[in-house]
Amino acid sequence: MTQRSVAVDDSVTSAAHEGVVCPVARTAEIISGKWTLLIIRDLTTGTKRFSELERSLVGISPKTLSERLVALEREAVLSRRTYAEVPPRVEYSLTEKGQALAGVIEEMRLYGRQWLGCD
Repeated sequence: MTQRSVAVDDSVTSAAHEGVVCPVARTAEIISGKWTLLIIRDLTTGTKRFSELERSLVGISPKTLSERLVALEREAVLSRRTYAEVPPRVEYSLTEKGQALAGVIEEMRLYGRQWLGCD
């Protein structure tokens, strides 16, 4: 039997099994994914329809956008409202929990400008 070093992920996993969850790891779990933060960023300016999000996120496939929206709704980061119209209209907006992530996104924007030369 070989001895293995304990990685950060192992401690988070074992902590989760004990009912204790690292807040950083849990937040990272929610916002991870290539498009998730960009979806949240776009919704910080207000309610958007699927097509508006798709247009603003150049390169995202409709399937990926749909999957990310479902995941964010499941985490109560955004709410989905469907209108009984033909064709059906669906709008997405951030919940209070989702709006609280705006500060995280702003800090990432500032970091990118200061340290990564992004405008």
